[in-house]
Amino acid sequence: MDIVCLDLEGVLVPEIWIAFAEASGIPELKRTTRDEPDYDKLMTWRLGILKEHGLGLKEIQDTIATIDPIPGAKEFLDELRSLTQVIIISDTFTQFAKPLMQKLGWPTIFCNSLEVAESGEITGFKMRIENSKYTTVKALQSIGYDTIASGDSYNDLGMIKASKAGFLFKSTDKIKADHPELPAYETYDELLAAIKKHLG
Repeated sequence: MDIVCLDLEGVLVPEIWIAFAEASGIPELKRTTRDEPDYDKLMTWRLGILKEHGLGLKEIQDTIATIDPIPGAKEFLDELRSLTQVIIISDTFTQFAKPLMQKLGWPTIFCNSLEVAESGEITGFKMRIENSKYTTVKALQSIGYDTIASGDSYNDLGMIKASKAGFLFKSTDKIKADHPELPAYETYDELLAAIKKHLG
């Protein structure tokens, strides 16, 4: 039994924090897991910037409402889901992901949650489990699934390397150069063809 595990941001939808950095005019928020491998450090830093500027969940959700999936993402996902089970494993948060899941046709997503005060200030975040992408892939394998994984960032490498087949998708030149052993693709057609070869 195969199950495909996909990252969300940078793979199926644009990076939420980059879109918010542009909308809010705060360029520092463009830093993502492509730049900072330590997710806890990255999120704590982001929350500090939001607090400093008096920005909360509503402002980020307003930006997310304007984000559409990357062209071709929904069609890719629809075709993939007609062939096998697919789970999106993301370090994003349920409060961010819902409108994006609607635009993608409600695929299954495993992600984290934000702690939000009544004022709307984001006071913290709760990770579902430590090293969630790798841990989730290992858990799926423990119940009899062969995993095939794809993502674009440092925090995807664990699940990509732990899977039966793993691919970089729309990744950075640095990550591709650091991991020449991982096949890297730029289009959904290429990624779909690569996944199909490993199904069954």
